[in-house]
Amino acid sequence: MAAKKKDLKIIGRLEPINFPEWDLYGIDAKIDTGAYTSSLHCHHIKPVQREDEEYVRFNLLDPSHETYNDKLFELPIYRKKVVKSSNGSREERFVVKTKVQLFDRLLTAELSLTDRSEMRYPVLVGRKLINGRFLVDVSQKYLSEKEIKEQT
Repeated sequence: MAAKKKDLKIIGRLEPINFPEWDLYGIDAKIDTGAYTSSLHCHHIKPVQREDEEYVRFNLLDPSHETYNDKLFELPIYRKKVVKSSNGSREERFVVKTKVQLFDRLLTAELSLTDRSEMRYPVLVGRKLINGRFLVDVSQKYLSEKEIKEQT
């Protein structure tokens, strides 16, 4: 059942996002209602076969990012997806599932892994994650930080 409009939290076009299972906090995320799936900047993305299940091995972010720690992750591949970028190119991506925290909400997110080094923000939050949970005010940004300051 869809949430009532008045029950939806308002978020801005940019918000910090946390990945508690990966011990990664305060990463800038662009909220993109034009994108269906969320995506995460990674490098050294490689499929790995383990017994009967496919995994993907990757490093989060890259050495130029201030929170980069060179930690190697290996997660089950939730699915593979062909993504068409805004410039029309197509790319097959691995999608993984993890918990993310946006404002005070802990959500399960599907994230496609890709090299976003040419993009300004390492995380893109698509409408699949925000639909029914948040409203986007594109004239605002970092509303979660403003909310925290107001509470203190």
